[in-house]
Amino acid sequence: MEGKENTIRLEYNTSREKLGMPEYGRNVLKMVEQLREIPDRDKRSEQARAVVKTMELLNPQVHQQEDFEHKLWDHLYLIAGFDLDIDSPYPCPVPESFTTRPVPLPMKGTKIRAYHYGRNIEKIIDLICTEPEGEVKTAMIRSLAIYMRQQYLIWNKDSVADETIFADIEKLSGGKLRIPEGIVLSKISEDASFNRPGAGVPSSGGQGRNWNNRKNRKNFKKNK
Repeated sequence: MEGKENTIRLEYNTSREKLGMPEYGRNVLKMVEQLREIPDRDKRSEQARAVVKTMELLNPQVHQQEDFEHKLWDHLYLIAGFDLDIDSPYPCPVPESFTTRPVPLPMKGTKIRAYHYGRNIEKIIDLICTEPEGEVKTAMIRSLAIYMRQQYLIWNKDSVADETIFADIEKLSGGKLRIPEGIVLSKISEDASFNRPGAGVPSSGGQGRNWNNRKNRKNFKKNK
C-alpha cells in the first residue's frame, strides 16, 4: 500500500482578498462575512454589535477621534463593502464619502525667491522699502542683514562676505532697497554655532558629553 503524501499549502496575502480596513485584520473580515450568513435579522444585528466591540478593542486609538462609535460602525460597513442588512444605530454611509479626494489647500500665489531666507524675509524687505530714508531705516537694514547672514550660514557655507548679504537684499527688493554707504555688520563670535533646525544638538550619550567638555575647557581657558 502506497503511503499518502502530506502536503502543506501556504496561503499568501497577495492571493487573498484585499482588506478594506487593514488595521482590523483578516479575522474581522471573516466575522463580517459570517454576519451575512445569519438568516435572522435580530440575531445578525446582535452579532454586528459584538463585532464592533471587537473592532474597538483591536483599534483602541479610535477613542482619540470625535464620535468614535459612529466611526466604528462606518468602518464595519466599509469592511462589508456597504452591503450589510442590520439594525444599526447609524445609517449606512455613502461609498462616495470614502473615495472623494480632499479639497486641496490653496498655495501661496508667489514663489519664494530665496528658500534659505524664507518668505518672512521677503515681507520684511517689502516693509522696509516703505520706510522713509533716515537713521531708523538704516538701523532696520543693518538688523535685517545680520539676521539674513545668520540664516545664510545655517543653510549654506561656514562664512559669507557682508557684500553678499547686501547684494541679496537689493536683489530681493527688486532694486527698491539700496544699502547705505558705510554700513558695517558686527563680527561673528568664535563661539557662534549655526546649525540647521534639529541638527547639531548634543545628545545624552558620549558625543554630547564630549561636546560639553570641549566647550567647558574653552570657557575655562578664557576665564583663567
